[in-house]
Amino acid sequence: MQSANVLLKKIIRSSVLPFAAQHGMKKDLLPLSRTLSLSLCLKQDSSCSPSEKLDLDAWKKVMKSGLQEVGKTVPEHKELSALAAARELLEMWRLAGRLVPENISEEQLKTFMECPSKSAKKKYLKYLHLKELHKKNDKRKMDEKRERRLKTEEKAPKTDETKRNSFVCLWASSMDKAYSWRVAQSMVFGQPLVFDMSYEKDMSVQEVANTVRQIVLSEGCNRRSVDPFHIHFCNFKDDSLYHKEFLKHYRDAWGKLLITVTDQCYTDVFPKDKLIYLTADSPKVMKTFDHDKIYIVGSMVDKSIKTGVSLARAKRLGLETAALPLEKYLLWSTGAKNLTLDQMMNILLTLKDTGDWKAALEFVPKRKYCGFVSKPVHELKKTLNLMDILKLGKRQEEVRKQFAKNYSKKLRQK
Repeated sequence: MQSANVLLKKIIRSSVLPFAAQHGMKKDLLPLSRTLSLSLCLKQDSSCSPSEKLDLDAWKKVMKSGLQEVGKTVPEHKELSALAAARELLEMWRLAGRLVPENISEEQLKTFMECPSKSAKKKYLKYLHLKELHKKNDKRKMDEKRERRLKTEEKAPKTDETKRNSFVCLWASSMDKAYSWRVAQSMVFGQPLVFDMSYEKDMSVQEVANTVRQIVLSEGCNRRSVDPFHIHFCNFKDDSLYHKEFLKHYRDAWGKLLITVTDQCYTDVFPKDKLIYLTADSPKVMKTFDHDKIYIVGSMVDKSIKTGVSLARAKRLGLETAALPLEKYLLWSTGAKNLTLDQMMNILLTLKDTGDWKAALEFVPKRKYCGFVSKPVHELKKTLNLMDILKLGKRQEEVRKQFAKNYSKKLRQK
């Protein structure tokens, strides 16, 4: 009798319940399956004694558990069908000639499905496509570099190669230990530098990825410097986009970084009178680097942020603000006066070590300025004439005279 019951359970779970779940007849087939099972049991064992009665409550529990298992598989089936439909849509767009990545992961596909509009989906796919192209180009360059190295290794003597490799490995490990020791010392005695991680809601997924990439470069520059900062990530939330992107870059090394990560605001960690928020929108220009102050850098891509967001945040918190003196030292050409986070890190590290603005502002991209204001006047005139020829045309003589007049006034004021 017990073996027959077990056999019937297997038959019902394998045939009746999936069929009912697929065709939406779970409620109708439940009493039918129960009557079938009871009739089969009675036919197989008609000689059973009256004391060996069937336990209907046990059968109910078995049937309910089977229905729950089938119910769990239905959402998974729907999710798989939605992913399959999204992949078919991507294949159609690829055949239509749109910018679609060749390989897309399941996580990226879910992000694509969560995009609110068709234009957002197109932008996200274009971002993935360009990212894939960059990876292919990097891989191609690495392969070419490896081939060149192998060719040079074949020509070079083996004894010299083994000595050189052992020396390089020893040097690299020794330098890593030295860098780690410096950063560990900076966590105790170094000057703090705060990255404000509260701008995630103002950026898209691509912009957060670009921001994290710049912060990773900044952390590497800081680790290799002579006197590194003690980096603080404030307003940092677990399971945020920032956190996910950092895990992609650092992987297992994320928990070993010599930085301070907290979900608290910097006003709760440091005294307000020591905080200075660095923003390009500030009316106050930074004159010298103060080693007693704590500088705050907004962790965002300025290209996509509305003007004055970081300045408004600093004013709302009652903090002092400052902007880099770019116009004072550089003859600005084109483009916004917003710099990337790794450029800001290099500028602050150079100011901290030397205090020389000219050396620090060398990290500003050369395409954004024509030269330093400290150059002689005749060199500035040549640069201005070239700008006028390219941009102003017939008005170059008027602009040149106006510039010479203004520059002579500045010299007399100094």
